[in-house]
Amino acid sequence: INAEYGKQWYQRRVREAVVSTQSTGKKEDKLGIKGSSTCVINFDNCLIDKDCLLGELGQGFKIAMKTLDAGRIGVAGQALGIAQASLECAVAYSQQRHAFDQPISKMQTIQNKLADMECRIWAARLTNWHAAKLKDEGHNFTKEAAMAKLMASETATYCAHQAIQVLGGMGYVNDMPAERHYRDARITEIYEGTSEIQRLVIAGNLLKEMSM
Repeated sequence: INAEYGKQWYQRRVREAVVSTQSTGKKEDKLGIKGSSTCVINFDNCLIDKDCLLGELGQGFKIAMKTLDAGRIGVAGQALGIAQASLECAVAYSQQRHAFDQPISKMQTIQNKLADMECRIWAARLTNWHAAKLKDEGHNFTKEAAMAKLMASETATYCAHQAIQVLGGMGYVNDMPAERHYRDARITEIYEGTSEIQRLVIAGNLLKEMSM
C-alpha cells in the first residue's frame, strides 16, 4: 500500500468515526494541564461501517494496550519536562534569594534538595531513553515503558514538591511557576495508567522473566 494512500485511508476512517458522534460533554475544569481541553465524547447510537474497522475484529483490547505502552513513554517525557522545569525554577530562585548574607543555594539543606532532584531526574530520563530505544528497535518494551512512566511521573511530583519547599511562600503564589508545575505533575501519575497499575505491570512482567 502506498504510504500516502494509507495515511489518507486511516485519516478518513477516523474522521468518519468522530464525525458520527452525537455530542460532547461539558469541558472539565481541571487541577492542572489547563492548556489541554478535556471533555467526554458521547457515542450514543453511533453506527460505523465495518470497512472503518481498525485492526482485526476482537483485537481491540490488545491494540489499546499496545497503544498505552507507547503512550507511557510520551507521558514519561512530559513528566520529565515538568521535573526539569521544577529543578530549574528552584535553582534560579535559590541563587537569587539571600538569607544570612548569602544566597540560600549555599545552604546545605537547599543543596541536598537540588542534588536529590537532579539524581532522580537523570535516573528517570535514562530509563525513558532505554524504553524508547527498545521501541525504536522493535523489541518488547511493556515493562520498560511502565518503569519509565512510573519513575518519571513520581519524579515530577517529587521535584515539583521540592521546588515549592525551596521557594517557600513564593512557591505557593501564582506569580511563580512552581505552583503550576505542582498542579501539572499530578496528572502524570494518573493517565496512561496510574502508578499503582505501573507497578502491577512491572511486577507481572518481572515474574514472567524470572520464571523462564
